Amino acid sequence: MPKIVLIEPQSPNLHIFSKFPSPRLGTVLLGTIMKQRGWEVELFVEDFRTLDFGVIGSADIVGISTITSTAPRAYAIAERARALAIPVLFGGPHVTFLPDEGLRNGDFVLRGEAEETLPAFLDVWRAGGDLSAVPGLSFRQNGEVVHNPKASPPRDLDAFPFADFDLLKPDRRWRKKKMVIPVQTSRGCPFDCTFCSVTGMFGKAYRFRSTAHIIGELRLHKDRNNILFFYDDNFAANKPRTRELLEAMIKEGFHFRWTTQVRADAARDPELVRLMKKAGCHTVCIGFESVNPKSLQESHKAQSLAELNRAVRVFRRHRIHIHGMFVFGFDQDDRGTFRETVNWARKSRLTSSQFLILTPLPGSEFFNKVMEEERITFKDWSLYDAHHAVFRPRRLSLADLQKAQMWGHKKFYSFKEQIRNLLEGRWLAMAINQYARNLNRTWRKKNRTFLKVLDLLRPRRGSRISVDYRQDVRLD
Repeated sequence: MPKIVLIEPQSPNLHIFSKFPSPRLGTVLLGTIMKQRGWEVELFVEDFRTLDFGVIGSADIVGISTITSTAPRAYAIAERARALAIPVLFGGPHVTFLPDEGLRNGDFVLRGEAEETLPAFLDVWRAGGDLSAVPGLSFRQNGEVVHNPKASPPRDLDAFPFADFDLLKPDRRWRKKKMVIPVQTSRGCPFDCTFCSVTGMFGKAYRFRSTAHIIGELRLHKDRNNILFFYDDNFAANKPRTRELLEAMIKEGFHFRWTTQVRADAARDPELVRLMKKAGCHTVCIGFESVNPKSLQESHKAQSLAELNRAVRVFRRHRIHIHGMFVFGFDQDDRGTFRETVNWARKSRLTSSQFLILTPLPGSEFFNKVMEEERITFKDWSLYDAHHAVFRPRRLSLADLQKAQMWGHKKFYSFKEQIRNLLEGRWLAMAINQYARNLNRTWRKKNRTFLKVLDLLRPRRGSRISVDYRQDVRLD
């Protein structure tokens, strides 16, 4: 029986979900597919299971998933695996957009969605066949890098099996803790925000699983104690289809709680929001991004401040918690923008918020722009987690941008806000406030050196700075 080890590296830095990890579905789904095809599969999702190079060394091939912030660790793991003479295959968004970089650190790269191309590649590879026949594959041939034509996105999402989470085999410290179970009902997004790489990875056309297929998966997780996360990029993208799914969930009588991501425009349909609540929706994550109309226009977000206000009113009226996501660092942003955004989030009484730093992710329009303008300062991918300032904004220094983000969290999760939550009986907001304040203090301690570097790099007008600020990648 051939053996494959699939690895999802751990995020290098702290963030608000650090203590509530959920595996990215792709790694688990690929493991499930290969298990059904007769392969022995070992999964190492580092948030749940510590790497074991004894197990890794017994594999025929190792597949490592990459997002930009985990790329340095992925490459360090690959180096260790290749030292054991194990071929390494990379996949995921980062190497999809930077396959040449992936090939400098591994043997193969599968670009784009891999549910169909991974089995095709492994069949050809094991048989010693023609690798040029595998769509989406990048590899070396006679010392030359070859990029096969891009694979077409899978159209029939119902053809994929339900993810087998038993493959996770969590360490003892996680066995009694609650895992947030990921479920995906659609792929793709037509909005194409400038800072987002989703459309480059999954395309602009929405593709949906059938309601019957989704319900079949949800029955596996119907225990009322489960917490699910529908991590579609926009759960309410097609409102008739979403309504059909919600009504089917209500008919099934599911009692689990769930969270999902929606755009603010979902609130245009209050009846849909009512069905979300009735079907068990606990929290929605909304990308508000900014209250500066010019920043929203710059990012192609296609939403207005009036729409943001309506979303808050409608979801709060239906007692659905709101996790607001905001972005600092657009070219139209200044200190006033940050102050107005944080004050709006506080006034809106959001249950929780993330004030993220605009980050030039490979595959996004914004990445190409700042690369051409030579505005990227830090080139260590482990800093590309939306919590570190890595490029020079138009109207601020890097240090000012970083401090604005830190100030935003400090202000939103202040002790004063905690007292307000207490007086209003907002118990979940109280718990998150306490957790976030502790997390903010810990983040500052862990990033003292980085913050000092930012202060030292306050540039004179017109100067150009490019720094490769490396962090150690530990494998022990």
